[in-house]
Amino acid sequence: MLQVDVNVSELREFAKRLPELKEGIFPLMNLDLKATATQFLNDLLAAEFSLFIGREKYERDLVEVSSRVLRNGHYQRSFAVKGLGRLVVKVPRDRGGKFKTKALEPYRRMEASLEEDLAVLYLMGLSTRGLALISKRLTGTAVSHDKVSDCSARIVESVEAWRTRPITESFKYLYLDGTNFSMRVDGSVEKVNVLVVIGVSEAGVKQVLALQAGDKESSSNWRQLFRDLKTRGLDSSKVKLGIMDGLPGLEKVFEEEFKGAVVQRCQVHVARNVMSKVPHKLREKVADEVRSIFYASSEKKAREFFSKFKKDYEGEIPSAVKCLESSLDQTLAYLKFPKEEWKSLRTTNPIERLNKEFKRRTKPMETVASEKSCYNLLVVIALRMELYWRRYPITWKSALPGPETEFTHKF
Repeated sequence: MLQVDVNVSELREFAKRLPELKEGIFPLMNLDLKATATQFLNDLLAAEFSLFIGREKYERDLVEVSSRVLRNGHYQRSFAVKGLGRLVVKVPRDRGGKFKTKALEPYRRMEASLEEDLAVLYLMGLSTRGLALISKRLTGTAVSHDKVSDCSARIVESVEAWRTRPITESFKYLYLDGTNFSMRVDGSVEKVNVLVVIGVSEAGVKQVLALQAGDKESSSNWRQLFRDLKTRGLDSSKVKLGIMDGLPGLEKVFEEEFKGAVVQRCQVHVARNVMSKVPHKLREKVADEVRSIFYASSEKKAREFFSKFKKDYEGEIPSAVKCLESSLDQTLAYLKFPKEEWKSLRTTNPIERLNKEFKRRTKPMETVASEKSCYNLLVVIALRMELYWRRYPITWKSALPGPETEFTHKF
């Protein structure tokens, strides 16, 4: 451990100068600590070198000159230390170039904990340019893009462990969706989908259960993902509802893999599909009718509203009516569940919010370096979201829409 000697009389003199020093105290203190740390490392390296050659400086030995290890000066090497900044130390060398210090790892230019901090800052959203500026300011050494990648690679193992962790809790609702990223694959930039699954526990706490590259339009990719979840410990018998946006093939695979569970199709996506088939002059009126169906007080009322909607518009906008009718059962599935949970089950909003955070973080990058790099970024974002979800779980009672908000959703 480093020991800094303090002279009481010097401190008294220093105290007398405090009014004129003001903000200069801490820079002076930091310079003193840096000088002490540098001297400590220099002394440590010198002692290590003396042990290597078998004698102290200027000390004679009985070994023949021809076989003696001779000193050959030193070379300077910079090394950034957390809390101190950039230190420049003197590394001894011998004429044969055989001495390799154990005090500093080869090619490493900063302390491991500092590299981890930089990796976390990068994954939390700071750009490589921002990291270069901050690292230059705080450590005296600008961090390159390659160095950031190397630092991030150190946490890949932890990311994979979290992404494939055992599932020990039961989840009654699953939100399912996929989002795409521009990713570098085999030298070219490709659009790569990442499948996302969020689970809701009995206590109303959401967790990200899966982040897995795969085509979101592929039913086989989803089937494999569901089976991976069950292999990791997900109790499929506890899953009662899957909320999704009507991706081709997904609904059928979900019902096959989770026996007894039903599909809830996102009402916002369904409404958009319906409204895209409605002439502009009818949109406001039709939107009100669709909203009345979706926000009905019971399944019976919802179907009554749809019957009227079909009767009123089948002749004028048959494609819109057919679009709504084909997905009506899946759009009203939430009505089979407790009324206080309805608001949280109508749409895929939780997963859309997560995907929005994914996009916000990766947008400045334009392209993601690789699948592993993508997972690194997404896992950090997912963990941040989970911290918020644990602090604010779904409280079903407060999720009930009040009369003043029941019909305010815009499609």
